[in-house]
Amino acid sequence: MKVLLLAGTQEARLLVSRLVKKNYDVIASLNGNTRNPNNLGCKTRIGGFGGSEGFRMWLTKFQPDIVIDATHPFACSISTRTEIICRDMKIPSILFLRDEWIPKKTDNWRFVDKYEEIKNNIASHSRVFLATGTQSLDKFDKLEGCYIFCRKIDKTKNKFPLNCGEFIIGRPPFTVKDELNLFRKLRIDYLVVKNSGGKASEPKLKAASIMDIPVIMLNRPDYSNFNKVNSIDKCMDWVSNFENKT
Repeated sequence: MKVLLLAGTQEARLLVSRLVKKNYDVIASLNGNTRNPNNLGCKTRIGGFGGSEGFRMWLTKFQPDIVIDATHPFACSISTRTEIICRDMKIPSILFLRDEWIPKKTDNWRFVDKYEEIKNNIASHSRVFLATGTQSLDKFDKLEGCYIFCRKIDKTKNKFPLNCGEFIIGRPPFTVKDELNLFRKLRIDYLVVKNSGGKASEPKLKAASIMDIPVIMLNRPDYSNFNKVNSIDKCMDWVSNFENKT
């Protein structure tokens, strides 16, 4: 059985391992944002499909039996496109959506629905650690007098796009100790994150809790109408059930 896996998350890597062990013919797709990505252990394509029509053409050419969307929980446009086109082409698809983070009583989290609401929760002239990705930097140009730190995996020749701030280069995984040392070094006042869920990004939240740093948490998109699972085992069950029906 041929499987197209839209990858880019830690869970996608785990899914590849499980699928390959079952002798499925797996093609993983990465968006190409990271230079020299780690080997996934299966056939891998890198780069976008060329929009909706490009995705349709690719599916028509390679004819996967099923599609697993294990992209980032905030890759809403990709997930929506995948769900619509796969349904239209009658290709069974599933969205792997890990559970959201839930604050403990000791956590100081403030939830917002839009980027525009973030600035209302950050005091002027603060030092902000931005963990929402480099593509969202343009949404923070109106934080009055704030200094913005944004972490990215690869070094770049491009200048930091905001008047006050800088890139921090680092490749995960990061431990709680790593994040504590970094936040102390940078004297962080606020942590801004997307509610992505998952274990990989939890250390920065734990470090913020230890240091009593307020966390501004961006709520994730609404996936209530999607066919989805929230664990590796459930995803593999879906794959097995589909294979048994064919």
